[in-house]
Amino acid sequence: MNPQTVLVIDDERDIRELLTITLGRMDLQVDAVGTVAEARRALGERSYDLCFTDMRLPDGNGQEIIELIAENSPDTPVAMITAYGNVDAAVNALKAGAFDFVSKPVDIQMLRGLVRTALRLAEERRNGGAAAKSGDSSERLIGDSAAMQQVRATIGKLARNQAPVYIAGESGVGKELVARLIHEQGPRASGPFVPVNCGAIPSELMESEFFGHRKGSFTGAGADKEGLFQVAQGGTLFLDEVAELPLHMQVKLLRAIQEKAVRPIGGRDEIPVDVRILSATHKNLGQLVEQGQFRQDLFYRINVIELRVPPLRERRGDVAQLAAFILQALAGKSGDGVGHLSATALQALEAYDFPGNVRELENILERAMAMCDGTSIDATDLMLPQRGNRPSQDMPPLPGHEPAMPAATGVDGGLDDYISNLERTAIVKALEESRYNKTAAARKLGITFRALRYKLKKLGID
Repeated sequence: MNPQTVLVIDDERDIRELLTITLGRMDLQVDAVGTVAEARRALGERSYDLCFTDMRLPDGNGQEIIELIAENSPDTPVAMITAYGNVDAAVNALKAGAFDFVSKPVDIQMLRGLVRTALRLAEERRNGGAAAKSGDSSERLIGDSAAMQQVRATIGKLARNQAPVYIAGESGVGKELVARLIHEQGPRASGPFVPVNCGAIPSELMESEFFGHRKGSFTGAGADKEGLFQVAQGGTLFLDEVAELPLHMQVKLLRAIQEKAVRPIGGRDEIPVDVRILSATHKNLGQLVEQGQFRQDLFYRINVIELRVPPLRERRGDVAQLAAFILQALAGKSGDGVGHLSATALQALEAYDFPGNVRELENILERAMAMCDGTSIDATDLMLPQRGNRPSQDMPPLPGHEPAMPAATGVDGGLDDYISNLERTAIVKALEESRYNKTAAARKLGITFRALRYKLKKLGID
């Protein structure tokens, strides 16, 4: 088997020698040149599995090399060599199509990790493996609308490099699913995918959660703990609701991303990390930058490429397909027959704006299946909020449609809690009188067995 080949382009002899020795020890065949002209000749004479190029060269720049390889050898990953701390050059290289970047002075451990990831990608491209994975994974991204076809195509492109991606979209559109697909279709698929909701971590624990800590570094630190960056080593770290990060943590996160290293609390040395960063939020991050609530340099670093996931109201043609998929999944979980929508129910769903998007559609259909007779869902079973009207108080509120609480209800805990307590008391009484026969209890209450099961789950009654 012939060794894999690497082309190194840098006008500094010591960098060329360092990379040649390091890559040679990885059983790679290395060609090293110092100018754009020499690189053009080398690329014209043979194909390479990987290319490293400096940004500044005596007769041009690395951008030319990236564009040349993208045009003639699109399956060859290109890594940019940048000066220490030159974030602008790294970002421009990634936008131009570079696979990743490595900063001078070169960290050998990081270099080896980058090379292994890049060569896996090159091999997948040659074997068509990425395309095959794309078809399998994207079956979970339901919808044949033009908007969703564009999202799927963009995911395929983004999976082929290591550029940080910012996934924009309203709550409930499926941003985490998109992030997972980018991970699964790329060369890091065998590594971990670590999602973290930045708004769910208390501010005082964030540094420990992200970077880890050493035993005894603070009260309660009884043992060493790895942070999320270390857990995601070799894979992808997905920062959901990144807009919720406090400013002090934004500074530390920016440094970790730029330096590709973290320092645990109480640790003396930085630990190199090989992690791809994907982030998302339903908020307008650009607007938060203007308002001074989000650091511009961090925004610039995580928003190398932006992928917008469209809301459901912009792809109404996908509602029928999505609903069928969700109803099939619900039947699989409950063991009941697969629900189906009447023509009027489907018409009502396609006319609805879905402020809660796909997540709201899932909630609506789960509730409808619990409340309907049999498996046929009519428009009335959907209980969709009417435009301009508040949802009825006697049905579970939908995300984004929770009824406004009166200033004073006269009931401790509010009206919703009061109604829930009435329901709970009635259900428990019916269960006791029927000796916990749920079918008989449902008959006593005048509701279907499925509706009773839904309410038991909603109210947390075992």
